[in-house]
Amino acid sequence: MTLNNMWWSGAICQGFLLLICLLVYVEAVPVAIDKTKINPPEEQKEKEKGNPDTGLYYDRYLREVIDVLETDQHFREKLQNTDMEDIKAGKLAKELDFVSHNVRTRLDEMKRQEVNRLRSLIKAKQDVETGKGLAVDHESLLKQFEYLNHGNPHSFEIEDLNKLITTATSDLENFDKEHHDEFKRYELMKEHERREYLKALDEEKRKAEEQHYEEMKKKHADHPKVNHPGSQDQLKEVWEETDGLDPLDFDPKTFFKLHDTNGDDFLDEQELEALFTKELEKMYDPKNEEDDMVEMEEERIRMREHVMNEVDVNKDRLVSLEEFLVSTGKREFLEPDSWETLEQAPAFTEEEMKEFEQHLAEQEHDLKNKADNLNKQREELERQQEQLNAQKLELQKAVEHMDKLKTQKEHPPPGTNEEQAHDGGHPIERNQPLSTSHHEEQTKPHQ
Repeated sequence: MTLNNMWWSGAICQGFLLLICLLVYVEAVPVAIDKTKINPPEEQKEKEKGNPDTGLYYDRYLREVIDVLETDQHFREKLQNTDMEDIKAGKLAKELDFVSHNVRTRLDEMKRQEVNRLRSLIKAKQDVETGKGLAVDHESLLKQFEYLNHGNPHSFEIEDLNKLITTATSDLENFDKEHHDEFKRYELMKEHERREYLKALDEEKRKAEEQHYEEMKKKHADHPKVNHPGSQDQLKEVWEETDGLDPLDFDPKTFFKLHDTNGDDFLDEQELEALFTKELEKMYDPKNEEDDMVEMEEERIRMREHVMNEVDVNKDRLVSLEEFLVSTGKREFLEPDSWETLEQAPAFTEEEMKEFEQHLAEQEHDLKNKADNLNKQREELERQQEQLNAQKLELQKAVEHMDKLKTQKEHPPPGTNEEQAHDGGHPIERNQPLSTSHHEEQTKPHQ
C-alpha cells in the first residue's frame, strides 16, 4: 500500500472517513516548509510521514482495523451510501457480518493482540505501584478501555466496531476543547508567575520590568495584516507566495487540487493548517523574545476550526471539493471581516484570573497542610526510632552480661572449688608457708 493510498482512495475515500469520523489528521505533506515548526531529522520524518498522530491513545489499533477493513470489497461498497448519522447509529457496524472470512480472521487476531498488549501494560503498571508478585485482576482493569468488548477478548464482532466508532468520535469531538482548556491554563499560569515575580521586585525594578513587558506586547502586535483564514485574500496570498502563481489567475478548483497533497479529493485538517503557515509567520518567529510558540499553535487551531465551521457542511472533519467551491461564492470568502488574533482576544478575563489565583492559593494551603502533617509523622517516626534504638542498646547490654555470667559458670578458674573445700570453705592461698610450730610438731619423732 503506497503512502497516498493508505486511506480510502478515489470514490470510496469519503465513505471510509465518514465511517470512523476518526482521524483528526490524515497524511499530508506540507505545501511549503513551515518555518513555525521545528523540523525533525530526515529519518524521523520518513517514519512519521505515513503515520500521523491522531492524539488518541489507541491510535495504532484504530489504524490497523481501518487498514484491514479497507481490503474488503463489500465493506467499501456499503460505505459509498452511508452517511454520518447512520454510522453513529451503528448501521455500518452491522455490515461486519458480511465481510470475508479472511478479514474477520485478521480482525480477531488483532483484537487478541490488543487485549494482550493492554494486559501487559496493566501488569507492568501494577508491578511498579503495588510490588511484583501480586495478583492482578486484568478483566476488571481492562473495562476502563471503552473501545473494546471485554466480554469476548478473542474475536472481533459488531459490538467492537461500534465501540471503536463511538469512542473515537467522542474523543475527537473533545480533542480541540481539551487543547483550548490546556492553553487557557497555560496563559493563566504564565500571567500569575509574572505578577508574582513583580511582587518580589523593588519599585524601580518593577517599573522597568513593566515597561519591558509593554514593549514586548507592542512589538509582537506590530506585524503585517493577518488575512481572514479561508478568505479569498488569504488563499490568493498562498497561491502567489507559496505556489508561485499569478494572483490574477487564481482558480479555486486548481487551488484545491494543488493543496490536496495526498490526492484523496478532500482537504483534511492537516492540509488546512498548512495553508495558514504564511499568516502565522507574520505574527510568530521562534527567534523573537516577544513571540510565544505555544500561542502560535493555539492560533493555528483557531484558524483551522474557523474554516471547518464555515466550510465543512456535513461535519465530517473534511472539506470536499464541492464544499470548497460552494464556500468561494459566499460573502465571507469575498468580503470577510477582519480576523481577531489572540492578542486581540485574550484567553481569560480578570475575574477568571482571580478565581485561578484563589484556586492556586487553596492548593498551596492544602499542600502546606499535607507537608506539615508529613513532617509531624516524620518527627514521630524519628522519636519512635530513637526509642527503639535505646531499647535495642539496653537489650544488647543485657545479653552481653548474661553471656558473661554464663561463661564464668561454665569455665571457673582452676582449683578454686578444691581449695574452697578446706578451712570451712575459705580459700587458702597457694604456696603459703606453714607456721614454725606446726612444722616442728609434724617433724618431731614420736616417743
